[in-house]
Amino acid sequence: MKIGIMQPYFFPYLGYFDLINVVDHFVVYDSVQYIKQGWINRNRILKPAAGWQYITVPVDRSSFHDSYRTAIMDVEICELENWKGRIIRQLDHYRGKAPYFWETVNLVKSCLDVEERSIARLNVSTLEKMCHALHLGFNYRFSSEIHLTLDRSLSALDRLLAICENLGATKYINTPGGRDLYGDQPFREKGMEVEFRNLPPLEYSCSGYEFIPNLSIIDVLMWNAPEKVKQHLEMHR
Repeated sequence: MKIGIMQPYFFPYLGYFDLINVVDHFVVYDSVQYIKQGWINRNRILKPAAGWQYITVPVDRSSFHDSYRTAIMDVEICELENWKGRIIRQLDHYRGKAPYFWETVNLVKSCLDVEERSIARLNVSTLEKMCHALHLGFNYRFSSEIHLTLDRSLSALDRLLAICENLGATKYINTPGGRDLYGDQPFREKGMEVEFRNLPPLEYSCSGYEFIPNLSIIDVLMWNAPEKVKQHLEMHR
């Protein structure tokens, strides 16, 4: 069984969906520490003039146990401001330029049109809808729901190894950053194959803008039909 383990990112980049596409089972790693200024509650899209800008979900600081130990699964969304409307307005500069503007905006609205306080569960609901639009299977479970007692003294690597062993993984697959963090030898010593995916960029023309790789899937879908995106993923599977 091929296993991928990733934190629940907000409208992630295409490489995240590549990982979903090549594994048999995807573990949403919501039981680890929430990192401020990471990808859990924000991502990047093009900016009207040049460069990129963040789209952000505000988080409720009162849901934090403390700044160092709060798990992703415990972080709640702050509903005191119209953040959903702000994100939709940030997409408006694509109008009249991106060929799939309306399809993508309606998809984003559908993703945000849920009553959910948990940032982790909002992100997973969004991933489900994005995978459906891209015709990708998404067989997942939350790490917090795996019946596995993990000693807090365990290292990040040992926690990953324990999850993989618990689920009967024969192959562990991760994005390129995992190579520097964990390497492959510890997994091989447990009898697992290891692969660190490096999806070639899907380059596309974006009229009036400079192409920037690894932006949110929102930007990818503004300029590309879902079928083309799926074709790119399958080509490099």
